[in-house]
Amino acid sequence: MAVDTQADWQDGEVVEAAPAADGIQRIVLRPERPRPAAPGAHVDVAVEIDGRTDTRSYSVVRGSEDGGLLTISVQLAADSRGGSRFMHTLRPGDGLRMTQPLQNFPLRIGAPRYVLVAGGIGITAIAAMADVLRRLKADYVLVYVGRGRDRMAYLEELVERHGDRIRVHVDDEGTPLDASALVDGVAGAGPAELYMCGPIRLMDAVRRRWHDRGLPAADLRYETFGNSGWYDPEEFEVEIPRLGVRTVVGGGRSMLEALEQAGAEVISDCRKGECGLCQVRVLDVQGLIDHRDVFFSDEEKRTSPKMCACVSRAVCAPRPDGAPGPSGVEGRRALLTIDIP
Repeated sequence: MAVDTQADWQDGEVVEAAPAADGIQRIVLRPERPRPAAPGAHVDVAVEIDGRTDTRSYSVVRGSEDGGLLTISVQLAADSRGGSRFMHTLRPGDGLRMTQPLQNFPLRIGAPRYVLVAGGIGITAIAAMADVLRRLKADYVLVYVGRGRDRMAYLEELVERHGDRIRVHVDDEGTPLDASALVDGVAGAGPAELYMCGPIRLMDAVRRRWHDRGLPAADLRYETFGNSGWYDPEEFEVEIPRLGVRTVVGGGRSMLEALEQAGAEVISDCRKGECGLCQVRVLDVQGLIDHRDVFFSDEEKRTSPKMCACVSRAVCAPRPDGAPGPSGVEGRRALLTIDIP
């Protein structure tokens, strides 16, 4: 996807670049036209991938009061489509194109109680919210979940800053988060708003329990990476018979990107599986669909013939007898047949 020239883009400069945790780079940017970033805000950044320009979104971990310095953090993804690799090459003095701070995940001030849940790199979207609530002396708890402490960015300073208001769950230490128990605790303590950002499995577990407990949908707010699913990303094929388009979607890129490169015009916006604008109609699938969005409900994912092209994928799932994918041929790609609006 080319950079949208109609957006409020500007030049930016890298001021600092240093590790924030294992595989996570802390990057401080100086925008050409400073603007304060509210909690939950993000910036879009132009990245160079294989000679083409694309766009990636990164949450603002913190910003100076006047917006003159904005801190983001980027995890080097194992299944990176190239954006995180590019961001990890940045050094102080490098220039890049970036937007003003954008807001899709606002913190509502005035709730009786807050529960903030961050899974892994999701802390980048949550940390600024916790800081604001601390300054306001609000009733809040910060729940930070990770696989290992060495991969949890800003952990030590968050523990120091938030004291007994932070709950740390570390898989490697045998203290994983029980999503059901978390939501049950919220339900039993009176009205509260829950904000979360993290892997899709964590988000789904919290959302399902929230729904099961009958808690108000408006009090559950979240932002997702749009890049984690139930299956490892693998290469598959997608075709649009009406347009005569057929292309391969590599494990390191999205179906939306592959279709755009093949000449299909797909309407899109967030590219994170949140807005649903890029939804396509599934005509047939030889394999399984790995829904990675948070736009469709669990019921819609089971029964609807639609999927979000920006994050969801097809996988060549094994048969019940353990044989490989739908054709029974080792290494065969899943084939997805779709139509677009």
